[in-house]
Amino acid sequence: MQEKQYTWHKIAEHINELSFGENFIAVTHFNGRKICVAKQGEEAFAFSFTCPHAGGIMAYGQINQEGQVVCPLHRYRFDMRTGRNVSGEGYYLMHWPLRITEEGVYLGTFNV
Repeated sequence: MQEKQYTWHKIAEHINELSFGENFIAVTHFNGRKICVAKQGEEAFAFSFTCPHAGGIMAYGQINQEGQVVCPLHRYRFDMRTGRNVSGEGYYLMHWPLRITEEGVYLGTFNV
């Protein structure tokens, strides 16, 4: 099976450059749109600014003990690695891979 190919886009010089709230979620911009970047332990994840269900602002959500981001409106939970809705409603949260290096923080977009 062939590995997915991404184009990497620099979104910050350093992970600490992003303004993380008490909920460990920051907002940044990519390609003219707002996206969320969340930290959990040594990992970081990028996902949509709004919930696919009712447009809740994911930056106001929380990260639970299982490492899922929880929408602040209706408490729908999403796996930050896959975007999969894990609370059973069947939605999918747009997400992107992140790469953190000494040179900066990079967001990956899939080459079609």
